[in-house]
Amino acid sequence: MKTIDAYASHNAKSPLESYPIQRRLVASNDVQIEIDYCGVCHTDLHFVNNDWGMSEYPVVPGHEIVGRVSEVGTDVKQFKVGDVAAIGCMVKSCGECQSCISGEEQYCLNGFTATYNSPTEDPGGFTFGGYSKSIVADESFILSMPNSLDLKATAPLLCAGITTYSPLKHWNVGPGKKVGIVGLGGLGHMGVKFSHALGAHTVMITTSPGKGTDAKSLGADEVLISTDPDAMEKELGQFDFILNTIPVNHSFDPYMDLLKVDGTMCVVGAPETFSINVGQLVFGRKTLAGSLIGGIKETQEMLNFCGEKQIVSEVEMIQMNDINAAYKRLVKSDVKYRFVIDMKSL
Repeated sequence: MKTIDAYASHNAKSPLESYPIQRRLVASNDVQIEIDYCGVCHTDLHFVNNDWGMSEYPVVPGHEIVGRVSEVGTDVKQFKVGDVAAIGCMVKSCGECQSCISGEEQYCLNGFTATYNSPTEDPGGFTFGGYSKSIVADESFILSMPNSLDLKATAPLLCAGITTYSPLKHWNVGPGKKVGIVGLGGLGHMGVKFSHALGAHTVMITTSPGKGTDAKSLGADEVLISTDPDAMEKELGQFDFILNTIPVNHSFDPYMDLLKVDGTMCVVGAPETFSINVGQLVFGRKTLAGSLIGGIKETQEMLNFCGEKQIVSEVEMIQMNDINAAYKRLVKSDVKYRFVIDMKSL
């Protein structure tokens, strides 16, 4: 075992603070990464606060990890010391179920091992995430990061990026499609960038007129203000696909009305509760769907696509000791559009 510096929360009421953790030694198929940057996801805050009732303390958050390979196991083939590498939301899955065999480990029928707060045989009994100096994981869950990108701005691609890219690809978003992105936050701003880069006619759907300029600078062709009844009326039945990134409870009805016959709205924002108007599904053969990150193969595809198109997240850099203040701002959506921690500050 190896002791390293990290930041952890010890209960739902405590702030994150410096805390030493133990990592396993590098095994034959393992890669060790010295972490340079770690993105801050709203999921981190949920686990720190035990909002979902499943947190095991101490919690060391962080699943948007970018750094340099510092050690590799004897059987590792794809990575060498010095390579830029990344880890997203998963570090292990069963590898045997149909989902894993199909390259969709995020839907592992036996449950994937999350990068943090999942049961593990590693020291501590639960996985520790990227708010730490280094991390060790199996080679099959390590990703290659294009060197052509600004690395600090790539960290959120490992969660916000793949969460939006995966459904856009699955529902064949591209030229000739009219696509709505609901909500311009950490997820939504990536949805706009990807939908535009994939060639779709991209419409930012928001309650805030002030976000229109930002949306267009990110690649939106139009901005639709959802609180404007006349504007919404004109768009009824016009959208092939809508990506809903809103993370709080809200009515789906206004957005489902915007879909064409056979249109789909995919929810990635994970509101706690929601209701379904079955009539909207029946009268229009519409689909309400959901999506969860992406498998390792698709995540690598997304990173390569970002390298080709020069796509990164819009980020605000913070020091490790700024994390508790950043969480307070996160609650208020006071960030454009993702915090990233400079882990050299730990």
